[in-house]
Amino acid sequence: MFQQTVWIARHGNRIDFVNPEWFNTAERPYDPHLSDDGILQAQQLANRLIGENITQIFASPFLRTVQTANEVAKVLDLSIKLDWDLCEWLNPKWMSAMPETLSRENLAQHYSRIDLSYKNGTPQYPENWEACMKRTGEVSQRLAAEFPTENILLIGHGASVIGSAAGLVGEVAHHEIKASLCCLVKIIRQQEQWVMELNGDTSHLYNTETNVRFV
Repeated sequence: MFQQTVWIARHGNRIDFVNPEWFNTAERPYDPHLSDDGILQAQQLANRLIGENITQIFASPFLRTVQTANEVAKVLDLSIKLDWDLCEWLNPKWMSAMPETLSRENLAQHYSRIDLSYKNGTPQYPENWEACMKRTGEVSQRLAAEFPTENILLIGHGASVIGSAAGLVGEVAHHEIKASLCCLVKIIRQQEQWVMELNGDTSHLYNTETNVRFV
């Protein structure tokens, strides 16, 4: 009997974590790209997911998540659907306005696996933690229900990893998940109940961060 699996991953390391000065001259300071080691982490994530029968990849439209998803999509030979409900926590303490990102069309020019036929609206800036958890919890529920006979992968940010997992397994995810860079959460539907089998796993990575950073 088929047991649906929802995989949830965070993006790899980002350039402003490696070089904080990058922010001061960046054209889009709230949309950093992956660092070199972040690309390697994304490739290690991709290799970890070989053979897991994933058929759908959804990613936040921020560049770091798109780049992470692209490495996985290349290895699994899948398309990427960009979903704003997986985006970063729109915290006004982190960002002074709605963060600017590349358009879907621009991203697709650089990352051809992006499926431009898939669209959804953007969330409202600013948002508090509760609103972020509600948004990201609802997206995992929505996508799991939309693709009930498929295993899906969601690639987001620290907050959206926690929120998406909590949308399926409940409040326990808020307290248990250590959403470090390029971590992996595995949640399986057992009858009518979701069970978390992997909790912020980083065993596929050669190098992991010791202190979890959201910004």
